[in-house]
Amino acid sequence: MPHLFTPITFGPLTLANRIVIAPMCMYSAENGLVQPWHWQHYGNLSQSGAGMLIIEASAVAPEGRISFADVGIWNIHCQDALGKLLQDIRRDSDMPAIVQIGHAGRKASCNRPWDGGGQLPPAEANGWNTLAPSAIPFQAHDVAPREITKPEINELVHQFVAAAQRVRAAGFDGIEIHAAHGYLLHQFLSPISNHRQDEYGGSLENRMRLLLTVFDAIKETLPQDFMVGVRISATDWIEGGWDLEQSLALAQLLDQRGCHYLHVSSGGLAPQQQIPVGPDYQVPLAQAIKAQVSMPVIAVGLITEPEQAEAILANGQADAIALARGILYNPRWPWHAAAKLGAEVQAAPQYLRCQPHGLKALLHR
Repeated sequence: MPHLFTPITFGPLTLANRIVIAPMCMYSAENGLVQPWHWQHYGNLSQSGAGMLIIEASAVAPEGRISFADVGIWNIHCQDALGKLLQDIRRDSDMPAIVQIGHAGRKASCNRPWDGGGQLPPAEANGWNTLAPSAIPFQAHDVAPREITKPEINELVHQFVAAAQRVRAAGFDGIEIHAAHGYLLHQFLSPISNHRQDEYGGSLENRMRLLLTVFDAIKETLPQDFMVGVRISATDWIEGGWDLEQSLALAQLLDQRGCHYLHVSSGGLAPQQQIPVGPDYQVPLAQAIKAQVSMPVIAVGLITEPEQAEAILANGQADAIALARGILYNPRWPWHAAAKLGAEVQAAPQYLRCQPHGLKALLHR
């Protein structure tokens, strides 16, 4: 059996294979609520044969959205909409599904990517004031964020906990805490964006404090059968920024706290980044972290071919593979990978007529 198609356990959750659908924002929500686009999009991905689906970044507060069209999980209306989406998906698929929760910080209040993606100032329609560890804008021409106060930090922790509780109440199997790609928790980690002089800034211990506090609060509040993973950027790709050495220290602390997996990406913190983009360019980061922790590590980033994904697992560089743009381009990527590698994936009986090698029926009640 190819490594890619062997089961894997993330804490209380067992996946049929090691293909994970990475969270990808659709910028198609209204007032934080998922819309018909999300029904067809996630319904399609739930029939892909992957081992787990991660729903796109869902903001823990309205001001934490990347854009005005982001999904939210800050109130009962958001919870009910996501719950209905999951209920409909689960009629025809038993693929484990979780939700990524996060706060965009200084990278909030932006336009949709296809409309330019730049910051929308508070004075413009669909714009608002942003906040961050320090009053340092993402782009030099952006409106500077307001430095978050300590009472607001305490409230932010409660917002993350409440969001996790809503995700569980909606019926999902777990959450992924978004501490990557230059969003708020990552902003606290990096010395480039965090110039605070209090217990949340300065030393590595202080800069890690908020993420670890959020993680601990969620783990203390949610039951043990609810999976909690974390996504990080292992490096800013900027000299003097967050880097692999600091990520190793963070990973070990999360591991000791019972983190169920670490999803290793990189970059996104500042425009000065110099990313050596190419196939497997983030895999060495995952490999270095995997060598230091016992929890599973997910590799992601320009992993596009089945043989490539299989080699990463066979060589012990990661425990699972996440697909993002590749599975948008080819939503049946796991089917084709199974056919190439001589394995099997589960599919609904409605698709049996295509009968490629490696496809078997999954009968649903």
